[in-house]
Amino acid sequence: MHEFSLAQGLFSQILQLAESHGAQNIIIVRVEIGKLSGIVADSFSFGFEVLARENELTENAVLEITEVDPVKTCIECGGIYPSNEKIQGQCPDCDSLNFTLTGGDDLILTQVEME
Repeated sequence: MHEFSLAQGLFSQILQLAESHGAQNIIIVRVEIGKLSGIVADSFSFGFEVLARENELTENAVLEITEVDPVKTCIECGGIYPSNEKIQGQCPDCDSLNFTLTGGDDLILTQVEME
């Protein structure tokens, strides 16, 4: 279950942030998980909850996960479109059929609320 080791890495980050800001309590941790990352959000969340209970600083912390779609990028004109947007096989800007998928494969810590 690689999600648990990823949650441990996240904890290292948030504990370092809390220490550097003199925080007494971590309230909310917000992350983005790409839909192509191979990370099972429920398993990651479970790992976070287990680790959170082990530390006074994080025992009441809430994890908020946003799942992120990759984007389609037109190779010809550089137009960028959400991958979940229905494109009729052609770029709406230049009629090209050449697209690449980018993004959607990351785990990103976007915000930590602490006091």
